[in-house]
Amino acid sequence: MQALYQWQLTGQSFAELRNQFAMDEAYPDVDPEYFVQLLQGVTEQVADLDAVLGQWLDRPVTQLDPVEHAVLLIGVHELKHNLDVPYRVVLNESVELAKKFGATEGHKFVNAVLDRAARSLRAAEQAAAAQRRSRE
Repeated sequence: MQALYQWQLTGQSFAELRNQFAMDEAYPDVDPEYFVQLLQGVTEQVADLDAVLGQWLDRPVTQLDPVEHAVLLIGVHELKHNLDVPYRVVLNESVELAKKFGATEGHKFVNAVLDRAARSLRAAEQAAAAQRRSRE
């Protein structure tokens, strides 16, 4: 999230950001393959991700807070491309990032947008989860 935030503000390339964050003292705690996949995927697909996000926003993407925008980009990318990550995990992690780095109530906005996105992008997964719950 921090790399994407920085990317929005500085316009640095994917390679510059990857190299810079690889030198960070917290990097050993990160899954480097997943970090690179997310960073590269979001920076290369930002126009598509923003178009998808726009379906569920109450304002233009250009008016989003950079932290919320970064979190939403990660969330939508994961919902679209990382089907091995359950949608509930995507939503929970996104909300936690927004709580930690975003504005006071920003996590509520992030949750609402990604909840709507998950209903569309992960409809089959949500239906299967609902069926499991009804059988229990």
